[in-house]
Amino acid sequence: MEGLTSNLGSGLDAVFINITLIKALAIIFLGFIGGTLSGFLGSGGAFIMTPGMMNLGVPGIIAVGTNITHKFGKALVGSRSHGELGHVDKKLALMMLIGLLAGVRAAVKINSRIFESLGKAASNLYISIIFIIVLTSITIIIIRDIKNSRKSDHIIDNDLADKIQKINLPPVIQFEVARIRVSLWFPLIIAFATGYLAGTIGVGGFIGVPAMIYMLGINTRVAAGTELFLAIFSGAWGAIEYAQRGYVDLRLVVILYLGSLIGVQLGAIATEIVDQSIAKLVLVIVIASSDLGRVVMIPEYLRTLGYIDITSNTGNILSMVSTGLLFGGAILGMGVILKNVKEVALSEKKIKILSHAK
Repeated sequence: MEGLTSNLGSGLDAVFINITLIKALAIIFLGFIGGTLSGFLGSGGAFIMTPGMMNLGVPGIIAVGTNITHKFGKALVGSRSHGELGHVDKKLALMMLIGLLAGVRAAVKINSRIFESLGKAASNLYISIIFIIVLTSITIIIIRDIKNSRKSDHIIDNDLADKIQKINLPPVIQFEVARIRVSLWFPLIIAFATGYLAGTIGVGGFIGVPAMIYMLGINTRVAAGTELFLAIFSGAWGAIEYAQRGYVDLRLVVILYLGSLIGVQLGAIATEIVDQSIAKLVLVIVIASSDLGRVVMIPEYLRTLGYIDITSNTGNILSMVSTGLLFGGAILGMGVILKNVKEVALSEKKIKILSHAK
C-alpha cells in the first residue's frame, strides 16, 4: 500500500476521480465496446478502455490497474466462449505462463516507480508513449499484411512465421490446436512482451495476438482465443500486484463489467460469422484511432510537466480531440462488425427462404 499512502497526501481526488452519472455511462459504454472488440479480436480492448478512462480524468496508473483487474473476469467469460468453439490452445498457453507473469511483474514495478517518483503527468506520458510505439508498429504491420499477404482460414502465409517455424532451437514442440511446430523460446518471448504490456498499459493482447499470428503462424481465431485464456492469468496477477500498491479502483471495475460482459460474448460470436479479413480491418481502424488519440495528448502532458508553454485551454481542446478520436474509431469499428454480422444473417435468411420455396 506504499504507493497509495504516498499519493493520498494531497487527497483522494489526486488518485481517484469523482464518478458522476455521465462518467459512469461513458465507462459502461467503454466496457461494452472494449468487451466486444476483446471477444472479436482477443485484444482485451484496453487500447480503448485505458485511454478512455484517462480521457475521463483517471490517472494512467489507476486506469491500468483497474483495467487489468476488470480484464480478469472478462477473460474468464471470453475464454469460455472461445473454448467452446475450439479456439484455445491450452498446451501453448500453459507453456507461455512463465514469460507472461514475469513480464507483468516487471511492468508493475516500473509503472509504480514512475508514478510515485515523478507524479501523474509523467506516468500518463510514459503510458502514452508505450501505447504510441506499439500501436503505430502494429498498424503498419497489419496494413502491410492486408495489402500484400495471402490470406487463409487456417494458417496465415507469411515469410516471418515460416522462417521462425524452421528454427530448430530446443525444445521444439508441436501444438495441435494451433497447428504449428515451433521452438518454445519464441512463445516465451512473446509471452514476456505480452505480460510487460499488460502490466504497463492494461493489456498485452493487441501485441500478443498479432505476434502469434504473424510470428508463429497461428490463425486469427485460435490466437484470439488463446490470448483470452492467457489474459485470465495476466489479469489475476496484475490485479494482485496493483492492488497491493493501492492502484485499483473497484468502483470502475464494477462499472466496466456492466458493459464488457455483454460485449465480450457478442464479439466471440462474431468471430464465427465475420471473415478474418474484416477482423484485420477493424483492428486497424480501432488501433489507429486510439494511437492518434494518445499522440494528441502528449503536448498536454508535457505542458503539465513544464516542458512546453501552451495554455490550459489548448490542453482542454487537445483532450476533447483525443476523446473524439478514441470513441470515433471504436464506434466505426463496431459499425463494421455489426454491418457484416447483419449481412451474413440476411444472406442466411434468404437461403432458408429459397430452400423452403423449392
